[in-house]
Amino acid sequence: MFHSRQISNPYAEELTSIKEGERKMEKKHIKIKWLSEPEAHDYPAAQSFLSILFEESFAKKFVKELKKAPISEFKAKDIFRASALSLLGVSNSHVQKDQQKIESGQAIAPLLLVRDNTNGKVIIADGYHRLCAIYSFDEDAVIPCKII
Repeated sequence: MFHSRQISNPYAEELTSIKEGERKMEKKHIKIKWLSEPEAHDYPAAQSFLSILFEESFAKKFVKELKKAPISEFKAKDIFRASALSLLGVSNSHVQKDQQKIESGQAIAPLLLVRDNTNGKVIIADGYHRLCAIYSFDEDAVIPCKII
């Protein structure tokens, strides 16, 4: 009778971390291209999301203000920390689509953010999947946003 046994490799963990580090380094070399303004469909998407959190009249008011807001820039990791949201994995189909856009050199839209002063957080009104995709390439990436 043949018994298989697994031989442990004391360097396996180190090799894994080197491979992961190499992948991260490869991703950091990708230049992320940005549109100068959010796309027209980003505002209705933001309003739809915000109307879940706030009364419709407030959601409309926020979107109106977002349209007028200037572009600001923040690091991906800081937006995540301020929002207190979890990072979606690469298995999420929307994140994958945004990663493919970035890799193919397509410009992506700035994020739409709303400050929730009551809870001390930032609401990602539109662009959560884009943020997750960008973070997977570079947590220090500077992201254009409209924030109110």
